Amino acid sequence: MKKVTYIIFLFGFISFAQHHSNLVVEVNEETKTLNVIQELTFFNQTKDTLTNIVLNDWVNGYADKNTPLAARFSDEFERSFHLAKEKERGRTSNITIIDTNKSFLTWERDANHPDVIQIRLKDKLLPNQKVTFSLTYVVKIPSDKFTKYGYGDNGKMNLKDCFLLPARYENHGFIKYDNLNLDDCANGLSDYDITITIPQNLALSSDLNTIQNEEKNNQNSYQLSGKNRMNFNLFIDNKKEFTVYKNGDLEVVTDLKDTRINDIQRAILIDKIVNYVGDNLGKFPNQKITVSQADYDRNPFYGLNQLPAFISPFSDDFLYEIKFLKTYLNNYLHSTLQLDPRQDNWIYDGIQVYIMMKYIEEYHPDSKMMGSVAKLRLVRGYNLVSLGFNGQYSYFYMLMARKNLDQPLSNPKNTLIKFNEKIASKYRAGLSLKYLDSYLEKDIVPNSIREFLALNATKQTNRKDFETILTTNSPKKIDWFFDKIIASRDIIDFKFEKVTKTKDSITFSLKNKTETNVPIPVYGIKDKQIVFRKWIDTFPKDSVFTVPRNDAEKIVINYKNEVPEYNLRNNWQSLRGFRLNNRPIKFNFMKDLEDPYYNQILYVPTLEYNLYDGFLPGFRFHNKTILDKPFIFDVNPTVSTKTRNISGKALFFVNQYNRDSKLYNVKYMLSGHYLHYAPDAYYTKVAPTVFLNFRPDDYRDNQKSSIIIKEIMVDKQKSAYTTSEDTQNYQVFNAKYVNTKTELTHHFHFLGDFQYSTHFSKLAAEAQYRKLFDDNRQLNLRVFAGTFLHNKTDSDYFDFGLDRPTDYLFESEYLGRSEKTGLFSQQSIIADGFFKSKLETRSANRWMTTVNASYGIWNWIEAYGDIGAIKNKEASAQFVYDSGIRLNLVTDYFELYFPVYSNNGWEIGDKNYGEKIRFIVTFRPETLINLFTRKWF
Repeated sequence: MKKVTYIIFLFGFISFAQHHSNLVVEVNEETKTLNVIQELTFFNQTKDTLTNIVLNDWVNGYADKNTPLAARFSDEFERSFHLAKEKERGRTSNITIIDTNKSFLTWERDANHPDVIQIRLKDKLLPNQKVTFSLTYVVKIPSDKFTKYGYGDNGKMNLKDCFLLPARYENHGFIKYDNLNLDDCANGLSDYDITITIPQNLALSSDLNTIQNEEKNNQNSYQLSGKNRMNFNLFIDNKKEFTVYKNGDLEVVTDLKDTRINDIQRAILIDKIVNYVGDNLGKFPNQKITVSQADYDRNPFYGLNQLPAFISPFSDDFLYEIKFLKTYLNNYLHSTLQLDPRQDNWIYDGIQVYIMMKYIEEYHPDSKMMGSVAKLRLVRGYNLVSLGFNGQYSYFYMLMARKNLDQPLSNPKNTLIKFNEKIASKYRAGLSLKYLDSYLEKDIVPNSIREFLALNATKQTNRKDFETILTTNSPKKIDWFFDKIIASRDIIDFKFEKVTKTKDSITFSLKNKTETNVPIPVYGIKDKQIVFRKWIDTFPKDSVFTVPRNDAEKIVINYKNEVPEYNLRNNWQSLRGFRLNNRPIKFNFMKDLEDPYYNQILYVPTLEYNLYDGFLPGFRFHNKTILDKPFIFDVNPTVSTKTRNISGKALFFVNQYNRDSKLYNVKYMLSGHYLHYAPDAYYTKVAPTVFLNFRPDDYRDNQKSSIIIKEIMVDKQKSAYTTSEDTQNYQVFNAKYVNTKTELTHHFHFLGDFQYSTHFSKLAAEAQYRKLFDDNRQLNLRVFAGTFLHNKTDSDYFDFGLDRPTDYLFESEYLGRSEKTGLFSQQSIIADGFFKSKLETRSANRWMTTVNASYGIWNWIEAYGDIGAIKNKEASAQFVYDSGIRLNLVTDYFELYFPVYSNNGWEIGDKNYGEKIRFIVTFRPETLINLFTRKWF
């Protein structure tokens, strides 16, 4: 009887020994606000005496354009928040706090963390004591177009992290996190009782238990309750979008959309997934769970969501199954694990992806990354379509590792590059658990995960608890897993060093190219079947391993890619005798994933244009697969449709990545061009170049700097457009320093440029600054200054150009570089003076300094002005200026300039005004693609 009493007491302590919030919430559909009356009981579960209490207030992150959330959007080039109307923003206001003695308590916002508030207690709160106080406040709901949370059309609201709730307490202090749109609000464990009143025309769905639902005073009133919760979700809509599916004691509330499967199919898939997750992770601790479309849209399965439905290579039920599985697992884990969701994010991601991989292995073992496309005979030679569905996880991680942009899994979530946060680190975390599972076997990893989730039902946990469980359950030493796989960005790369064979055995040694000592499997393969596998987990010096051959025809390191290895191209060795080329050549059309068993050459049709060659159809032959490589070649022969002659370009470069240095990338390149520079003449350009690329320790910092050193050799055929002999063949040494930091609201770019040739030498610098103000007007400033150190030329070909530089280094994207009149002569390039009006003196052979400025008038319409001074030999310095209207359609990519007034006088009334309009246009695909990829990297 005593034992039973003790169990009941312990259960009661676990159930009630946490905070409690009783909220009365009135939803105002018209003003998009919540009027909240809240009774909060704070239970000091710590061993510390508290003098203040911290509450999370994440809605306040939407308050203005200067919050941490706004800075995050700017950093990732998201324009919608900065350009939003005031009514679309969110905040918490009119906060009053009263204690049980009816005394007002003082509260304040933390200057460093505006998304939390601190309440000063009048009396110290001792361990295991409680304090109760009443709060009233108004929550202005933000628009859901920023983060999917907030209000939408027709009364729809997705409410999460909207209320003032106690922050997590750990290591003798409250955790203070800002809302950075990462879904990692660190709340303390609480019980909730909520009464929420909404307009009669709206309906409410939630993962809290519905105690009562009644209609009164032309409104719908809901009473909700939840125990032991870190967060909860409230969904309001004008119609019953959500459907409830019962699985035993669990209710699954979902509006995940897929109109192409029927209700019966949907119910079967949901039941299948809920049972699978329950079997692998344990029973869900709450009675209800939500799986919303908004949750999926925030964190989609990248790959599946990129293609429109009508050309999707996956069946409708498979698409729904993967979407539901991913979202259900995410919500299950965030409702179950009592971890710090920012510091220990890798555990959430690792378990989610690990379970997804196991699910695919069990129910869809033959599925491919590209779905049914793999069945088409035409594309069977592509690794992209033959790769197994789970194989894509490794490629997405390797995409960042090969760019030297991967980050340790143990890094806090807010420090991750967006691509790592959303994709690469998430996938690598799952791959890492799969790796450990393959190494330990005997279900040690899945059993440890279940044990860890069970521990979370009883207490607040952290990564050390997870590590302790794994280490305790493992019969092998696994310190390497936490030190090398989780806490570092050390890369793994093994290759065979010596291989000998007999009829019955194979003897080999391995070279650990990166000296990252982790276990690695070696396989024997015959007719694509595995005939043996051996894990190598110790690497004493000069180690030699002997294994039975079992008729193996080749041996392969990491054949099943269990280990997240940096380079798979050196992983296999044939046992069939001497082969000149261990990896045969394979040609593929367009693009492919890297295939470690072949040397791939890709061929792609190309079409370019310039005025003198006309259209330039041709073929590119290159080895650029989706993953970066140490050596790249790219040869692009073309045919000029105007001259019927061969032209083209080529480049060869070697990439050297330094893993632990601010000089993170050194690139050695040799490039060449052979194209027309005038209607009657070709130019040949060869340029050996070295790029030294630097970055700060903070990978999210958008600042980048480079030193570029090149020797440019130009050989030009004679042309009627060129009159001076010293412009035919020349050689220029060029050294540049570039430093750029760019985001949505701020942009700074500095360029220092030194050039030396037999005929001249010059030194120049330019600085660009852009600022997007709170009133959505933009200021653009550019300052240029350049001087000749010596100049023996007889023409203006190498001069500083005031409005249109000659581009004698052939680096600018001129459509008609030698044109003096006509449309193509009106193209403008951001270089040298960057004037838009064509003045009487258009170049300088001594020195030039200019300032270019523009300021927003309305939307993308701006006023611009340029001023400067230029100096030529045997002439006085000249003051120059122009002004006009700029249509800034896409900055630096597509712009129009309409001159108004300059040294020429009023230009706008000129009868040939159309010839004065200038334009900037960019056609290079890689330049345009950067507009869309910059937010990810």
